[in-house]
Amino acid sequence: MISVEEAERIILGYCKVYGSDSLPLDDCLGRVLAEDLLADRDLPPFDRVTMDGIAIRYDSLRQGIRTFRVKAIQAAGEEPIDITADDECIEIMTGAALPSSTDTVIPYEEINMVQGNATVKAGDVVAQQNIHPRGKDKKQHEVLVQAASLITTAVITVAAAVGKVNLSVRKNPRVIILSTGDELVDIGEVPAPFQVRRSNNYAVRSVLQQYGVSADMEHLPDAPDIIHDRLRQYIRDYDVILLSGGVSMGKFDYVPEALEKLQVKKFFHKVRQRPGKPFWFGQSTHGALVFAFPGNPVSTFLCVHRYFLPWLRASQGVTSRPAVAILGEDFTFRPPLQYFLQVRLDSDASLGGWVATPVEGHGSGDFANLLAADAFLELPMGREEFKKGEVFPVWVFNPMR
Repeated sequence: MISVEEAERIILGYCKVYGSDSLPLDDCLGRVLAEDLLADRDLPPFDRVTMDGIAIRYDSLRQGIRTFRVKAIQAAGEEPIDITADDECIEIMTGAALPSSTDTVIPYEEINMVQGNATVKAGDVVAQQNIHPRGKDKKQHEVLVQAASLITTAVITVAAAVGKVNLSVRKNPRVIILSTGDELVDIGEVPAPFQVRRSNNYAVRSVLQQYGVSADMEHLPDAPDIIHDRLRQYIRDYDVILLSGGVSMGKFDYVPEALEKLQVKKFFHKVRQRPGKPFWFGQSTHGALVFAFPGNPVSTFLCVHRYFLPWLRASQGVTSRPAVAILGEDFTFRPPLQYFLQVRLDSDASLGGWVATPVEGHGSGDFANLLAADAFLELPMGREEFKKGEVFPVWVFNPMR
């Protein structure tokens, strides 16, 4: 049995780049950029007006001119209209391109407009005020978003602004999610009193969907020959197999034996943690990675967040650190294992971060308890007492509360 840190080190040692895809912009949210996004022109591309009002030459104010004749009205998106006299102005709207013959914008709040004449009220006017200069944000060909960045809604906005109809994104591994066990029935069936519906595979797939990964799903019965034959097919057809169940010490836990017969190299089996201790990890001769998680719902859910997602992001070139949270109350855990405590997260500005309040359930089978929690707080081995105010890593699975 190995430590959590050792398991993490081994898994991250098998990160792999799977190439890149070109996808329509609408399909890129949650994916990872495989190219730098460059400015296709200066940003902003012109001297942009930032207030509704009038555009004048500042030198006219120095000459003592306070009333200006409105030569024209210019909206955003229209070609700039120049003035030719010192006492002329252009009535101009936010977002419009500043005429080259003007250099200062005075907002409506600081003028009186009467019959086509704009009189500047008393007050200070600063030269070049209310103008966002061309190229102030970025120059043409400058990098706006670096490759290996997560594509968020903000990145989508930037990509659209520079005309990227398609984006080059890191290709995701081909993933299949497998559930095992005769006690599991399809979600559309009515289970017998001694059965339960399959939920782990749907939970895992929904997590992956948030990260732009589309995964297939299958179920394996407790039949050694079927498990062996199906796994032989899957390790050839997929890059990653995410298994749930069948890896503990029970008489019907056939997965480790099947993997051994298929010459899938075992890197470890069992991690000093709760939940999720029976976790199995290895690689087939075809290169497929096998993450075989315990079948209890909370164990599977924790292992996906603690191990698979960091591996996925590292394979995509995304560097990240786990978040941290402040323990909100004293907590005791005595077994010599790394404990992943379910917690509710609340933001506390006075403490400068998240406060984690324990939300204890009834073991790793209590999936309903996840509804009340936001994250797993990782409490290290070697201690029994954890004090309020201490800071620990936190693995967030519900950031939208």
